[in-house]
Amino acid sequence: MKPQNIESLWTHLHWLTVLAQQGSFTAAALRLGVSKAAMSQRIAELERAAGAPLVQRTTRSVRLTEAGQRLVEDMRTPFEQIAHSFAGVRDLAGVPRGLVRVTAPVAFARQQLVPRLADFLRAQPEVRIELDLSDRLSSLAMEGFDLAIRHTASPPDTHVAWTLCDTRSVLVASRAYLRRRGTPREPTALAGHDCLHYPRAQDTPTWHFEARTASQKSKAPRLTVPVSGPLVANNSEALRDAALTGLGIALVPDFSAQSALQSGKLVEVLPQWRSVGAFGERLYAIRPYATHVPQAVSAFVAWLREVLAGGFAA
Repeated sequence: MKPQNIESLWTHLHWLTVLAQQGSFTAAALRLGVSKAAMSQRIAELERAAGAPLVQRTTRSVRLTEAGQRLVEDMRTPFEQIAHSFAGVRDLAGVPRGLVRVTAPVAFARQQLVPRLADFLRAQPEVRIELDLSDRLSSLAMEGFDLAIRHTASPPDTHVAWTLCDTRSVLVASRAYLRRRGTPREPTALAGHDCLHYPRAQDTPTWHFEARTASQKSKAPRLTVPVSGPLVANNSEALRDAALTGLGIALVPDFSAQSALQSGKLVEVLPQWRSVGAFGERLYAIRPYATHVPQAVSAFVAWLREVLAGGFAA
């Protein structure tokens, strides 16, 4: 059989790199906007042209063979350069346009980002947002994200990061719960309450506090309080909703509690104390290092910094 012209395989090679990033034919097809059958056919054609298997298929995922991995590694940098070059040419028109792939924490995205997105998209009609709601720390470059919103104490040194706003952790409870169980006046009193908390690595869940009146030069001693309760959840929105039902006292980021505090459905507990180390202290917009940043990404970051500058005071 006559060898296939290599120029006719550029698309096949690109699809292989996307398959390697996504880990399944279904996810790769969704990312490319094609059918799963078309995705499978292109990879099969590439394997026939290469004369070697490139992918090991299972019922749930795919794994590259040694030959496939070598192809992907060799093609990653050229395809990135092509993408950056094309984005630069497209930006010469001076109008932000194109797709911005963003990953953001679930609770923050649902409660703070999505309700505001319509304003940005109306102001930038040539921009489209693909939003991934996940508390998982993604590899931006490997998974094809242009931007990540992260709630952390310190962003990774390997990326470019913009501070969006400061955040704090707040203790909240419903009025019904506090009437039934009483309002704690000191952090140590939390040991006798139903505490709704985020799972951490330690065997015994603990919350840490500092007095807000402590000066920077002479801080008051940090208090560590063991806590327990009927619910542990790895999502601050779930903890907030459980507190709304009167189940207990929840420790959540301020952006999760803002609307419930403003409406009076929840009240802040121990406002004179500052929670330490429970959640991140700032929200950041993070992107991989790149020689060119598309105008759509820059415009989205500028908008985020503007709308979130005031933080989440109740």
